[in-house]
Amino acid sequence: MKDKVNSILKDIESATAKTQDELESYRIKFISKKSVVGELFNELKNIPNDQKRAFGQEINKVKQAAQDKFQELIESLETQSSSGSSNHIDLTLPPTGEAGSIHPLNIVKGNIIEIFERLGFNVSDGPEIEDDWHNFTALNFPENHPAREMQDTFFIERNPDMLLRTHTSNVQVRLMNNNKPPFRSIMPGRVFRNEAISARAHCVFHQIEGLYVDENVSFADLKQTLYHFAKELFGPETQIRFRPSYFPFTEPSAEIDISCQICHGDGCQLCKYSGWVEIAGSGMVDPNVLENCGIDSEKYTGFAFGMGVERITQLKYRVNDLRLYTENDIRFLKQFKTAN
Repeated sequence: MKDKVNSILKDIESATAKTQDELESYRIKFISKKSVVGELFNELKNIPNDQKRAFGQEINKVKQAAQDKFQELIESLETQSSSGSSNHIDLTLPPTGEAGSIHPLNIVKGNIIEIFERLGFNVSDGPEIEDDWHNFTALNFPENHPAREMQDTFFIERNPDMLLRTHTSNVQVRLMNNNKPPFRSIMPGRVFRNEAISARAHCVFHQIEGLYVDENVSFADLKQTLYHFAKELFGPETQIRFRPSYFPFTEPSAEIDISCQICHGDGCQLCKYSGWVEIAGSGMVDPNVLENCGIDSEKYTGFAFGMGVERITQLKYRVNDLRLYTENDIRFLKQFKTAN
């Protein structure tokens, strides 16, 4: 047995490892549970009791020698790597391969935020998991409104209702609850609706809503703000129109259309040969919403608007299928390396 211990010690002392594979082979042979050192510990039970202590001490010396050698081999490999071996990576060299790019949705979202910031709007944020009051009730949604049903909304809990927000209007409610007018803010963020995924719809998408509340805010302020926005984002030749519409939280309400960016008003498949494409909804904040949030509707008025970032991006870059935004296809994403 003494000869076996000495033989293992010699093997440990002479061991070398010039690669990671050789280092791993050493670890398996001398360090692992099924190593030759482990076999020595298994043989300890066959040693007479009066010799076990001395033999155990010898095995521990072998174990310590194996571990010390293993650490020495690790340090030796690291030294070789840092001194310029073939495996060394020079972090000062310029990168190779595909350069990264900003996602088109982030490009457009950044452009929109920048335009409204120049108009004095700040950026507000809020939770994506919301209660019924902030998402529906405070915004003047009646109890039987279709948006409350399971086919439109992802409910997490019932009684009390907790859900994935269906719009970033919940941030408007929180802003009005926690602040005193005047305030101007936009609310970018993800929203969730129970919709079948297709070229024109997705269950997760991005919105940017806006809110301006102050004394004497009028529909003329809303129109001029959105006129400026459309021309800044899509170009000075862009035309804009307002169509009467209905939303529970605004009165009066209007859909916002811009002249088609492909046919420039002549008519094509994108605009369904009308020359116009819808980009957003808007309106004057309903007095009930102001009162729900503790704001005196006799003193203050306000306007609100909301748009889908995917929709704006489709129009700006002529993307015909919004599923491309989430497929991580390099052929699609690399087109936006120099987009602005």
